[in-house]
Amino acid sequence: MKGLEAFRVALDALRGNRLRSLLTMLGVVIGIAAVVVVVSIGAGARERIESQVEGLGSNLVLVVPGRFDTANLSANAPAASTLQLSDAELLADVVGDPEAVTSRVTSGAQVRAGAVEQFTTVQGSDENLPEVFTRPVATGQYFSATDVETRRRVAVLGSRTAELLFAGADPVGRQITVAGTRFRVLGVLAEQGESFGVSQDNEVHVPVTTAQRLFGLDRVDAFAVKAPTAAAVPDLSRRLQRALEEEYPDQAFSAVTQTQILGVVGDILGLLTGVLAAIAGISLLVGGVGVSNIMLVSVRERTREIGLRKALGARQRDVLVQFLVEAVLLTSVGGVIGIALGVSGSLLLDRFSPLPASVEWWSPVVAFVVSASVGVFFGVFPARRAGRLDPVVALRAD
Repeated sequence: MKGLEAFRVALDALRGNRLRSLLTMLGVVIGIAAVVVVVSIGAGARERIESQVEGLGSNLVLVVPGRFDTANLSANAPAASTLQLSDAELLADVVGDPEAVTSRVTSGAQVRAGAVEQFTTVQGSDENLPEVFTRPVATGQYFSATDVETRRRVAVLGSRTAELLFAGADPVGRQITVAGTRFRVLGVLAEQGESFGVSQDNEVHVPVTTAQRLFGLDRVDAFAVKAPTAAAVPDLSRRLQRALEEEYPDQAFSAVTQTQILGVVGDILGLLTGVLAAIAGISLLVGGVGVSNIMLVSVRERTREIGLRKALGARQRDVLVQFLVEAVLLTSVGGVIGIALGVSGSLLLDRFSPLPASVEWWSPVVAFVVSASVGVFFGVFPARRAGRLDPVVALRAD
């Protein structure tokens, strides 16, 4: 039997049992569509996180207390930061640029303007933050080195905080209260969006020295250092860590790069995507079992037809190919429908839901290959059984 003839016979057989064929394909359709959607959600989440990490600032190195372990994120984490504001000079000497280092103290506090009050994040920092983190000021200005040195009570608002407190009015020069202390607004930061699900626009920036006095602290939570180039980041991170550990021999520090952060998040997302894809693939396995079952039923129903073909000269291989093509055609059509539904579902999720989704070019290709492979795998046994039928016995069957 020629390949084209086998395809025609398989197509006629599927047309002859349309409802049964559609129900059999349903498991394959659901499995393929689910896998495409899960992979797309995983890819979309990875892209969103990458953009958020990159949005923190280019060539960024975060210096934190404790040992950053990608295998165990809680390993060797100190109970409290041991970094001091004076350590900024040490790190500036390592990088060779005092303006490439900024300090951070983070806390939460009630912020009030007139009768409007909200709880927001308060960031204590210095004059270098806009350059290190690429945070331009939309209106007004950021505080200066003099403001930091003199512990002035001045603040720069995130765009969301400014909108909530002043309802669209210009807040520059106005007064706000942070944790019961009055501050004068110097400016408003440009809109930044979310990072790891936390809005960077719903915050208030004050001088780091003022934040330490406000919250009763004598430490800083972390330092951020901007490397001169992307190629310099790995070497700079090692030198920063070594400098601090030489200064404090009994303490551990880490210089965390964007690559390390993305690597950890990527591993977690990859694991979750793999688990979800495996769960979705169970329906594909069930669909394959259904294909095998239906093909066995088809062999039994067409026993006399098989006997007649073999009596007219069809070889065992011809009969095997006929039924194998039928199984592959069944799963391939289901795979195409599943891919179309999966891609459409992913695009709809990305557009109309908070879930990010990005269809990778290879996922529909792999899905189609998998669906065809399911037809081959689960169609071999029924096809071999059909090919081995004895023509005399087959013709005598009821």
